[in-house]
Amino acid sequence: MNTPALPIGTVRAAWFFVAPALLLIVVFFFVPVLAAFCLSFTDFDIYALANPDHLRVVGLKNYQELLASDDFWKAIGNTFYFVLVGGPLSVGISLGTALLLQSKVVRFKSFFRTVFFAPVVTTIVAVAVVWRYLYHTKYGFLNYILHFLGINPVDWLGDPAWAMPAIILMAVWKGFGYNMVIFIAGLQNIPDELYESARIDGAGAWQQFWHVTLPMLAPTFLFVGLMTMIGYFQLFAEPYVMTLGGPLQSTVSIVYLMYEQGFKWWNLGYAAAVAFVLFAIMLVATLIQFRLQKTDAS
Repeated sequence: MNTPALPIGTVRAAWFFVAPALLLIVVFFFVPVLAAFCLSFTDFDIYALANPDHLRVVGLKNYQELLASDDFWKAIGNTFYFVLVGGPLSVGISLGTALLLQSKVVRFKSFFRTVFFAPVVTTIVAVAVVWRYLYHTKYGFLNYILHFLGINPVDWLGDPAWAMPAIILMAVWKGFGYNMVIFIAGLQNIPDELYESARIDGAGAWQQFWHVTLPMLAPTFLFVGLMTMIGYFQLFAEPYVMTLGGPLQSTVSIVYLMYEQGFKWWNLGYAAAVAFVLFAIMLVATLIQFRLQKTDAS
């Protein structure tokens, strides 16, 4: 059955209403992205910023130097450590909290939802500053608890072995409330009839969770996983405020490396290359998640 064509006047009216939004997207998104992509093939630096005559096209030189740089691979390793540890931990805590708040044994659900969501709307810089004091080697609250338990204090932000786990802990606390709200919405959309049928068939609580809750939350898991992964790949504010990439570059992320190259050393062409390598990594990771989702669905 053929769908009748819309009148010309209707099509023109539709384009008239969406044109301002499309124009803004093109001007403030696509044009800057295209300009940055072209910039990544040049040696644009502070001298070219002062005089465009110093700008030269260097082709793939920035990407070649990037892939040969030890600092870049160190930042890659730190970023993947943050994503692969912090991402699943955040999603797991979010799901567990959502299941707990959806259970019938918990009272004052609205209050707890507000409390758990409050860190999400708090400025990341303010949170990082507060947690920096919590991690203080001598006066921090965490080391006070360790001292009370008879454990030696930990140099959370000064020890390369503990700096990234400390940042992961803070980041999970800061952001799990957002995913929690999404999981609660997903849980509320699961029909009660499915759980009743499972109970009639003799399914216990764990079997209901495994065979009813998780399959029904698959679209929610995909969205939460993608948003968490994208956000965690853009790690910057936490190490910038808390460690400045140290100690011994143990918390330097890809975005932090891009910031240093672009706004500390003014190697803007090199920094643009870092940005597009990060984009390629995130694109591949997103496609892998979609592939895994389709495999699980089939």
